[in-house]
Amino acid sequence: MRSSFRLLLVALCITASAQQYQPALPGYRYQFPRDHFNHPDYQTEWWYYTGNLRARDGHRFGFELTFFRQAISREANPSAWIVRDLYMAHLALSDISRARYYSTERLNRAGPGIAGVDAASETIWNGNWQARISPNAHHLRGIVDNFSVDLTALPEKPPVIHGPNGVSQKAEGAEHASHYVSFTRMKTTGSIELNGSQYEVEGSTWMDHEFFSEPMDTAETGWDWVSLQLDDNSELMLYRLRHKDGSVDRYSSGTYVDNRGRTLHLALADFSMTQSGPIWKSDDTHASYPVAWSIAVPQLNLRLEISTPLNSQEFVSRAGPSYWEGAIDVQGRRGDQPVRGSGYLEMTGYAQTAYSAAHPGITR
Repeated sequence: MRSSFRLLLVALCITASAQQYQPALPGYRYQFPRDHFNHPDYQTEWWYYTGNLRARDGHRFGFELTFFRQAISREANPSAWIVRDLYMAHLALSDISRARYYSTERLNRAGPGIAGVDAASETIWNGNWQARISPNAHHLRGIVDNFSVDLTALPEKPPVIHGPNGVSQKAEGAEHASHYVSFTRMKTTGSIELNGSQYEVEGSTWMDHEFFSEPMDTAETGWDWVSLQLDDNSELMLYRLRHKDGSVDRYSSGTYVDNRGRTLHLALADFSMTQSGPIWKSDDTHASYPVAWSIAVPQLNLRLEISTPLNSQEFVSRAGPSYWEGAIDVQGRRGDQPVRGSGYLEMTGYAQTAYSAAHPGITR
């Protein structure tokens, strides 16, 4: 990955200003299936799949498969090798039953079909990793030497558009926003191969698709994000944007999806998300992550506790910032009724300084 990391550094040096790309503005008219695919007028885009799965013998797994597109240039040039976009992909598998975590990444230019997004073939790909988004199913595949995932995820609810008037605001100013769509509950079946053993699995997947040009403010250092799938067939997404001084940005927000697919936007004043338990320190980046959280949504009479069955789910990247992304368990109460569930927790911005200090030859 050293050559890939150098390629990223060179590309970032020549990246066109975000002002040359379209900002995410209120009133965007979503059209599906068009908006499941590429938006080249926006500088950054990602397709993010995470899920909790079990084999027939009870063996538990979590997985992440993510495709990123970063615009570099819109120069008119007929060469297949011109770097208009960089395509990065992350693949991770949490073997929760054996307390092991596996991850890998790729960084490619489009070239002659090496990576890209194609609505005609309904495919987002990077090498032989791909997501095919057909009208009724998402087909996911990721293959490396020691593990692979081959999954089919069936949406159980329509796509959810986050934020008022079609935008998910991330800071003060019209430019600091994204267009953000999710499939919040997808019935998932397929197979996992790990170190020579194959598992037939089933479970549930969450998918995020986001496109934007300049979402974060310079005062923001990272975020804490959760996607929760509760056993009453409702879902909850929250993100908490952190400032460099430790305060939380007032544009932190979330979305609640009820058991019929109806949505409720949650502003920061509508919920609390606070650290509640142990801190896990990474041996790789020396970053410290709060892996337990308490969540309250008073208007839904909902109080939840989040914990993880596997602390060591840090994605250590050689081509970008490292972050913690892992499977979580949820338990709590809705009023006087118990509620349980599972989901994924993502924490960014904790490892950047620590990783650079531990590896002085690498600059974030």
